[in-house]
Amino acid sequence: MSKANTVVVLDFETTGLSPAYGDRAIEIGAVRIEGGEITDRFQKLMNPGRLIDPFIENYTGITNDMLKSARPCKEVMSEFAYFIGDHNLVAHNASFDKRFLDAEFKRVSKKYTGKFACSMLLSRRLYQDAANHKLATLVRYAKIPSDGDFHRALYDSEMTAKLWLAMLEHINSHYGLSSIPFTLTQKLTKTSKHHVSKFLKSRA
Repeated sequence: MSKANTVVVLDFETTGLSPAYGDRAIEIGAVRIEGGEITDRFQKLMNPGRLIDPFIENYTGITNDMLKSARPCKEVMSEFAYFIGDHNLVAHNASFDKRFLDAEFKRVSKKYTGKFACSMLLSRRLYQDAANHKLATLVRYAKIPSDGDFHRALYDSEMTAKLWLAMLEHINSHYGLSSIPFTLTQKLTKTSKHHVSKFLKSRA
């Protein structure tokens, strides 16, 4: 049984909101968690083959000059497939990152066997009184130390990983679940907010 504390947490920076409109990945950041500890990191800029607009430069801090010398997306994605291996995957607003991972992997004929869980959806169940469920807000809410810049892929993936582990600890401390299957987190993200406590108590 795969455990929720052994996953790859990933984050993309991109040229826009959707690969369906021709947007591409420009940076991938990821951390591998094994047994609740960060054991490896992956970070690469990647050249999408065209210029990015000023909004994206300002939002991410990634400039066209930085991307000029970056390797093509296909090379980075092929390398990232090896980093993922057969691990399950976590991202904050996972539907966004999954769309780009699927699109970029399709271009290089790569696949992954792991399943996705969304830390944002999980936080909406566990941290219902947070002001909002943006990553930066949740990091402050969970009192996770942070001293970097959000909207860069590796930093966001590291903060998401720490938030993910904090939420697993929350489940453990509040409901006595010390060994949490990955499938439980997936089910929890689809559970009504009003039924979260009942759902977790039934698993204790």
